[in-house]
Amino acid sequence: MSKFLVAALYKFVSLPDFKDLQGLILAKCLEEGVMGTLLLAEEGINGTIAGSEAGVRNLLAYLREEPRFSDLVHKESWAEGENPFYRMKVRLKKEIVTLGVKGISPTNEVGEYVEPEDWNALIEDPDVVLIDTRNDYEVSIGTFKGAIDPKTVSFREFPAWFRAQKQLHNKPKIAMFCTGGIRCEKSTSFLKSEGFEDVYHLNGGILKYLETVPEDESLWEGECFVFDQRVSVGHGLKPGPYDLCHACRHPITDEDKQSEHYLPGVSCPRCHDKMSVEQRKRFTERQHQIDLAKARGETHIAADQTAQKLRKKQAMEEHALRSNGQ
Repeated sequence: MSKFLVAALYKFVSLPDFKDLQGLILAKCLEEGVMGTLLLAEEGINGTIAGSEAGVRNLLAYLREEPRFSDLVHKESWAEGENPFYRMKVRLKKEIVTLGVKGISPTNEVGEYVEPEDWNALIEDPDVVLIDTRNDYEVSIGTFKGAIDPKTVSFREFPAWFRAQKQLHNKPKIAMFCTGGIRCEKSTSFLKSEGFEDVYHLNGGILKYLETVPEDESLWEGECFVFDQRVSVGHGLKPGPYDLCHACRHPITDEDKQSEHYLPGVSCPRCHDKMSVEQRKRFTERQHQIDLAKARGETHIAADQTAQKLRKKQAMEEHALRSNGQ
């Protein structure tokens, strides 16, 4: 069985010429047979890629030849069977992780980094407020014991949510975490700008914690959602038991698949009542094409593209409902 090296990476650094890097990086990715998504913005680089071990390491070496990426740190895991990504994209963005608050820059100020082996002692401190900065569908399958779930649909909602939590001013310390560490760079920088002094975040994120801390010492409960075809990982970064609803992009269990509302590629118990007749017809046809492609031993790339578009649309709809108090 084929094994693919998965590398998650990010770095906040001034890149005023980020548009000029897009074509060069994409060409190297294609040359090495690497797939995934890399985001470039004036504030840095972010993304996850996968491919052969040689291909991924060659690409990482190429990136580090750029002086501003010379100390680029990445996290590794492995996927078996097929590449967890369908294609390669290098996209230009306003932010490599979208918070939507002007003037926030982790290159200027961030919270204090806490190593995975020191994280348990920090979050068990009664004077610490622990906040999960990820979105609701990620938190739904796993989080740290005692963590507050903001129930956000997108990271853009975090600043408004936090400003509304007046009770947090009663605690002297705030600790935050996310999947790989990047959202915490932004969120701790934001809290600093709001006047909070004792702000901490998990260095390397949940993924580094699950890789480093023995399971019998862990305060992590459940699985960690990841943005590729593995869907989730557990301790030791072993792939978890979840699958993905390719309509709404939420994690689903074997129990969900037994539901009358589950149709592969079309709907799951969570999204079945959010689909229009036209969407159901389109997804049904898409799934038919996926099945035909699999029978031919091919990959149907359009499936992932369509699902991403629906996920974005549904996030916007849910945000509108919450804004109206529903």
